[in-house]
Amino acid sequence: MANTVHCRKYGEELPALTTPPFPGPAGEKIMQTVSAKAWHEWTEHQKRLINEKHLSVMDPEARKYLTEQREKFLSGGDFDQAEGYVPEN
Repeated sequence: MANTVHCRKYGEELPALTTPPFPGPAGEKIMQTVSAKAWHEWTEHQKRLINEKHLSVMDPEARKYLTEQREKFLSGGDFDQAEGYVPEN
């Protein structure tokens, strides 16, 4: 049986990530509180933000912005949308 985690985005037990998404305490916290489903959705949303807003991940301000958006997204708060993005039906 796969490991599960009480996902802070969905508020229910869901399959967990198999490894931290990045090293350090922040990656460990995400692994312990975010489901694989929510993390996958975040990475897709992050790609849209980077592309639509022409962000460079080398830019410290862009990284700060993405970190803030990640926390909002994973916590179920209001987060920025990529303008012009239309979800598939």
